[in-house]
Amino acid sequence: MASIILYALSTERAISSIERRNTLTLVVSRTATKKQIKQEVEKQFNAKVSAVSTLITPTGKKKAFVRFAKAGEAADVASKLKII
Repeated sequence: MASIILYALSTERAISSIERRNTLTLVVSRTATKKQIKQEVEKQFNAKVSAVSTLITPTGKKKAFVRFAKAGEAADVASKLKII
């Protein structure tokens, strides 16, 4: 199976979400389930995930909004990815 996480978004709204909601916005494989996304994020970044929400954009890309359990964890992961 191909990689589940394709890339992280670094738009103004995504950065705001990191700071305010402790949520990282990722573009993921269209066939990935919420459970698979949660497991992959926890494995790659060693961070506990509390919730995953997904949507498919009009252009056909699947976005995943990953909320972390520990406060400030999204900012730590974003800095590892060099987003912020």
